[in-house]
Amino acid sequence: MTVLVSVPVSGKSALPVLFPDSVLRRFLDAAAAEYARITPDEPRPCFAVLLGTVTPDATAVADLAFGRNARTTDPGARAEFATAIVPRFGSAYENPVRAWWFEPADLLRVARAAEARGLDVLGSIHLHPDWHRLGPDCERDRPLSERPTPMDEYVFRGAGWPLNVVCYLERRDGRFYYSLAAWDGDCAPLPFRAELGEA
Repeated sequence: MTVLVSVPVSGKSALPVLFPDSVLRRFLDAAAAEYARITPDEPRPCFAVLLGTVTPDATAVADLAFGRNARTTDPGARAEFATAIVPRFGSAYENPVRAWWFEPADLLRVARAAEARGLDVLGSIHLHPDWHRLGPDCERDRPLSERPTPMDEYVFRGAGWPLNVVCYLERRDGRFYYSLAAWDGDCAPLPFRAELGEA
């Protein structure tokens, strides 16, 4: 496992993100299942909302929640992609499987359930596959990683969530490899601490 540990920028002290192994495994299992369905025409997104608490010394993730992708069904999502995202980030985002728009009703349900458990919606985690190897030829010179893309930066700033985790996943010789990085709502790196699970 590769975990990036980033130094806070601008002299301000960023709280470390504490990420439980069980939550990470749930996301990785879902991401691997979506990865298996990728074709050169469909990058297959995987996205979840992160739940937890913020204490004086850490942002502690406790759970995650999946929801439906309303990318093509929600009128607001369709309008945002047509008028803002595609013109700004390119025709690749016309592909309805290229990005995620969390179903608003699901997000409301997740937020209410989290509040009942004493948790907050902290932000999100999403998959970056090695699309530069799996996708069409036009993607070869645009490698993805655990760093946010310009589209991610736009979404992070628009959502305003304090925590955004990007999970890069690739398969080599039949085995999966991944790396993770955490970013705040202004796309500054956050220190990321993954729990060491039981061997």
